[in-house]
Amino acid sequence: MTSRRKFMTILGGGVIFAAGGIGAWAATRDPAAGREPWQAAKALQAGTSSDPRISALSHAILAPNPHNRQPWVAELSTPGEITLYFDTARRLPETDPYDRQLTIGLGCFIEVLAMAAAETGHRTELMLFPDGEPQPVLDDRPVARIRLVADSDVQRDPLFAQVFARHTNREAYDIALPVSAQTLDGIAGAVRTARIGHATGGRDVAALRALSWEAMEIELRTRRTMKESVDLMRIGKAEIEANPDGISLGGPLMEGLSLLGMMNREEMLDPGSTMFSRSLAAQKVQFDTAMAFLWLTTPGNTRADQIAAGRDHVRMHLAVTGVGLALQPFSQALQEYDEMTGKYGDMRTALGIGENETLQMFVRLGYGPDTKPAPRWPLETRIRSA
Repeated sequence: MTSRRKFMTILGGGVIFAAGGIGAWAATRDPAAGREPWQAAKALQAGTSSDPRISALSHAILAPNPHNRQPWVAELSTPGEITLYFDTARRLPETDPYDRQLTIGLGCFIEVLAMAAAETGHRTELMLFPDGEPQPVLDDRPVARIRLVADSDVQRDPLFAQVFARHTNREAYDIALPVSAQTLDGIAGAVRTARIGHATGGRDVAALRALSWEAMEIELRTRRTMKESVDLMRIGKAEIEANPDGISLGGPLMEGLSLLGMMNREEMLDPGSTMFSRSLAAQKVQFDTAMAFLWLTTPGNTRADQIAAGRDHVRMHLAVTGVGLALQPFSQALQEYDEMTGKYGDMRTALGIGENETLQMFVRLGYGPDTKPAPRWPLETRIRSA
């Protein structure tokens, strides 16, 4: 019996039928090693490090960031201080040509770091872009210098309790469970700088689902933007554990398809292929099950504005987690490449974004199944010198 016959797959329903020893094989395909930094941070939270910077950084690397690129590098050569750099090798030049989204990810990092520092009785003193604000893209200059100062009066942030539960949830959400406007009004209190908006009504949500999907189709059907994602796909346990960044496609279904030659990366880029059409259908489920939307805007679009948006985004995500909701960014219509210009304008109009505002984040919400943490590079790989 061929492996293809042993390992029959129905892509549309995500069902896999195992024969012979495949069931036992499937049970071994969890890329657990890629999630070890989450456990390491929990251990450091319990006080196993004498340097508060290490504890703070171990939590900061768990922050959300675009395509899970983890674009941060910390230097610890000055006692009591962290110098944060952008790893220029982790760019997304096609979908994030001005590094705006990656800068937001660095803002998420800074906010989680500050929360974790407060847990050990330290306040953070932050100086952004001390050697100048890089434009139009980030460069090798420091993003921030952060001093940790012992302070018995520092206030712990209650949102920190959700750091280990916060995960981006790309699964289908329950369409029988609406998200109330009252719940989202409560989330607004977590945001400090950005303006927050939300949509929960059926007509508004339906319109935003459609607009978001139109933007997603543009990204998927534009070869260079789709290729950027395909090149960052880590398919199966071995690839994820070897490179715990990018887009993780784990589990026995994905790995089995790859082993059988049924997840060919070149076919993923071909709009005429069966693989492409099935991938399209699978991703549309995310859009069809969005039950509400949240978005963040800032008055300007400086690097400091983008950092502030990131800090507020992770705060919003932690607050969302605290009320039992799932969240996934829908960044496609916010991206600044030529083919997306029309949808970028359409989204701003649909959300009532003013001329002097920048739409920084747009996310879907709903009640979804539990998901596991995204893989992370170990902390020691993200420290330049210690």
